[in-house]
Amino acid sequence: MPDDLDDVWKALSDPTRRAILDLLREGPRTTTEIVESFTNLTRFGVMKHIDVLRAAGLVNTREEGRQRVNSLNAVPIRQIYERWVSRYEGSWADTLLRIKEDAEGEPGARNRPQSMQKRRKT
Repeated sequence: MPDDLDDVWKALSDPTRRAILDLLREGPRTTTEIVESFTNLTRFGVMKHIDVLRAAGLVNTREEGRQRVNSLNAVPIRQIYERWVSRYEGSWADTLLRIKEDAEGEPGARNRPQSMQKRRKT
């Protein structure tokens, strides 16, 4: 069963597409402005990347006269965050705190039960 975020992951896997999203994070851009930012690619190549981002729902495009204005849609990125990052934040924070205590050599920190370990404010 394919994941509903598969297209988003695939789109984010390419460094050029991530660079386009970084550019759009600063604000909407016309397709021409995006193309001009990627001098190492052809207009056709950049447009293919934009099409992949659009198909994944990461970019919204509207027409203004003869121009297409592209903007970032952060909703799919938020969905990835909620599904894959936020659930693990607590355990990552605990692990990093234990590593910090070990690295700073807090006496006995490693031998005490976790519930009794003193947490220092940083």
